[in-house]
Amino acid sequence: MSDIETIEIARDGIRAELLPLGAALRRLEVPDRNGRLANVLLGYRDLGDYRAHPRFYGVVAGRYANRIGGARFSLDGTEYRVAANDGANSLHSGPNGFDLQDWEIEARDDHSVTFALRSPHLHNGFPGNLHVRARYAIEEDGLSIGFRATTDHATVLNLTHHAYFNLAGERSGATILDHVLQIPASRTTPTDAALIPTGALADVAGGPFDFRTPKPVGRDIAADDVQLRQGKGFDHNYVLDGPTGAIRRVATLFDPASGRVMDLHSTEPGLQFYTGNHLAGGAPGTGGGIYPARGGLCLEPQKFPDSPNKQGFPSARLDPGQEYRHDMAFRIRTAKDVAGAFG
Repeated sequence: MSDIETIEIARDGIRAELLPLGAALRRLEVPDRNGRLANVLLGYRDLGDYRAHPRFYGVVAGRYANRIGGARFSLDGTEYRVAANDGANSLHSGPNGFDLQDWEIEARDDHSVTFALRSPHLHNGFPGNLHVRARYAIEEDGLSIGFRATTDHATVLNLTHHAYFNLAGERSGATILDHVLQIPASRTTPTDAALIPTGALADVAGGPFDFRTPKPVGRDIAADDVQLRQGKGFDHNYVLDGPTGAIRRVATLFDPASGRVMDLHSTEPGLQFYTGNHLAGGAPGTGGGIYPARGGLCLEPQKFPDSPNKQGFPSARLDPGQEYRHDMAFRIRTAKDVAGAFG
């Protein structure tokens, strides 16, 4: 028997199931254009697989979501070496990151739950005793997530939500290649072969990374492009247009078959877009099936990858006396067609 607890919150025809392990969102049931409910998130059927075969399904990724090159960074003249779990680099802060921590249930009601975690100084190499909260709340038009954190020592922090979406439904067996996506971003942060940003910014205009005008995810995924070859598909950070700090729309995703639309909102400067290129062959999913490659996609608002080592990137520094804040939301609606989804 698994020792992992499940928590349900629901409101106005939307239902979510969450886990204290990783403060994870395991299921999100939303209606299609005909009012039929389906779970649109990937996850594991057996709760024990969240510990045994971690794939970041629906978790809070941290302390530093995404990659840190060389698994090291310097802060105020001190070099910190963090856990490497992606070759020589750190991915989502190494093994036993926030995704494998048992979060405390701090508050809950029918519509919301707040998880809390205390991460000790130098856990996986990161400085500072960190106190983190993640609040999930079902609202009239979707699910909001609010991250808050404080530290007693200068540190770096980058929290995001690592949901894998398939708006056709988790049990559909479909890939996400026919989903239509829009990202209001004119530039990306290109990477080296290890998927660490080079520090440059690349204009998306006219190339396969241009999602400013809505297009199917699969249209250019096999384009002859070195960045796509390195990532075996999309696995890149987008530099979002416009000011940061205030919550605004950072992506819209539409499944033409079901009519489901998700508008992603966030306060962060970047958005990691990952097309589930390595999903195939895992343990059974929530509905019992084995997911194919590209059976789900991630849209992860965050600071840029490797920001602690890139002077020109937005700072991920958090000091004592400051409060880290990241607000994001999955806003759900339906549309008849592409014009309705993006009009």
